Amino acid sequence: MIATLKFTTLLLAVVVCWATQDYGYKDVEEPTLGDSQYGSLWPLPQKVQMSTVAFKLSGASFQIVDAKESSSGASCSLLQNAYRRYDEYIFPISRMQGQNKKKAFASDVSELQVWITSADSECDSYPSVTSDESYELSVDSPVAVLKAPKVWGKSINRTEIQDFPRFAHRGLLLDTSRHFLPIKVILANLEAMAWNKFNVFHWHIVDDHSFPYMSRTFPQLSQQGAYHPYTHVYTPSDVKMIIEFARLRGIRVVSEFDTPGHTQSWGKGQKDLLTPCYSGTSPSGSFGPVNPILNTTYDFMTMFFKEVSTVFPDAYIHLGGDEVDFSCWKSNPDIQKFMAQQGFGTDYSKLESFYIQRCVASVRHGLKVKQMISNSLKSNTVVHVWMGNKFEEELQKVTGAGFTTILSAPWYLDYISYGQDWQRYYKVEPLSFNGTDAQKKLVVGGEACLWGEFVDATNLTPRLWPRASAVGERLWSDKDVKDTNDAYSRLIQHRCRMVQRGIPAEPLFTGYCAHEYKGV
Repeated sequence: MIATLKFTTLLLAVVVCWATQDYGYKDVEEPTLGDSQYGSLWPLPQKVQMSTVAFKLSGASFQIVDAKESSSGASCSLLQNAYRRYDEYIFPISRMQGQNKKKAFASDVSELQVWITSADSECDSYPSVTSDESYELSVDSPVAVLKAPKVWGKSINRTEIQDFPRFAHRGLLLDTSRHFLPIKVILANLEAMAWNKFNVFHWHIVDDHSFPYMSRTFPQLSQQGAYHPYTHVYTPSDVKMIIEFARLRGIRVVSEFDTPGHTQSWGKGQKDLLTPCYSGTSPSGSFGPVNPILNTTYDFMTMFFKEVSTVFPDAYIHLGGDEVDFSCWKSNPDIQKFMAQQGFGTDYSKLESFYIQRCVASVRHGLKVKQMISNSLKSNTVVHVWMGNKFEEELQKVTGAGFTTILSAPWYLDYISYGQDWQRYYKVEPLSFNGTDAQKKLVVGGEACLWGEFVDATNLTPRLWPRASAVGERLWSDKDVKDTNDAYSRLIQHRCRMVQRGIPAEPLFTGYCAHEYKGV
């Protein structure tokens, strides 16, 4: 996956998970089970040449090493950590039992040599939207060679593979406001993201419901706005650990702090930030979105996002900007007066635009180098296309206006249904909209979203996987990779692989994983 080097099952370490097949689901096209010529590769690489010649892969003799020609060696902790992780993934039993290394036979693949070809391996850097994730894998006896320009390349199974991502931005959104997610749950899903070639963790960290981000500049935000000020917060050290865990797997962490709506939890700790709502001529005691007419609002945003930019090293910050309820603004006499002064009439979307443009300008001035992502065409940002059944029309409009775009509308994984809904996500073609080649180049990728109204630590992971895996392949593999029968054969094995590695991914259909009946 785009996370460091993914040495998943190298070719011959394939855990095959057989499943039986019935034909009874309604409104879903049931794929027929047959062995894929690509084994359990997921997501499918851009080019694979596989041979019928088979080699043995023994935990007693196999090792992963730096190639002599590699620009990165023992000092690269990112790669050394990856070697250890994937050695344990491939040979879990022999490593647990502490088997000693033995001499390899002629038919063994005894070594994987990792060759970083660029002079600057980026070993100590953070991944970015421009990171080179391409790689080549050649498996032969006795040595397999994995060649990549940077440490962000990775491998999967067998023979000859040349691979690179179709889209640069392949994200997964997790919501930690509606339900607080313990750190161990976030880390487990970052690991699963790496196995599925996701490279962006979109951290929707705060919302109306709670403010678990512990700010050094404004500590009262989490003290007053979190579900609990001590147990349900992410401290600066927590955030730093999550970012580093992600970095070691080639995953960017993009934080989202959504305004002017979705900010009820902010107002508990920041006086005068939210708009007072009125009932007739008197304040009702309730509050609406961020107050867009006060200079103090923008002073606060500048200081807050300046801190955020130092905590989160990625070049991008997500500003949200969707689903703003205008009713409170409409009720407030000061807002009404401001609307008249600005010549906005009664069009409160113009007030929303005013806020977003001024907020973006303030934040950008304070940060200087940060790029912005938002849900709005009302500012000079990367535009995130969210909900809507007609996402093709929205993509046509957004790219037609010249905006770089990220797509999420067809990949809301919190919407669940009976049957194999992974197929619906798999069949989405992000570039199916009417537009020029130049417009389609503006779509840099997409994100699967799992909003937190009905998920917490108890059910988030099985609801997410392997449904998110379908999105992972759609964003990584070639556009012509769309055979659901072949995908089903590979995905059931990939799902079993995740289960064996400790991710409780839900089953696609009836059947079982081979490892269940081997005492493992």
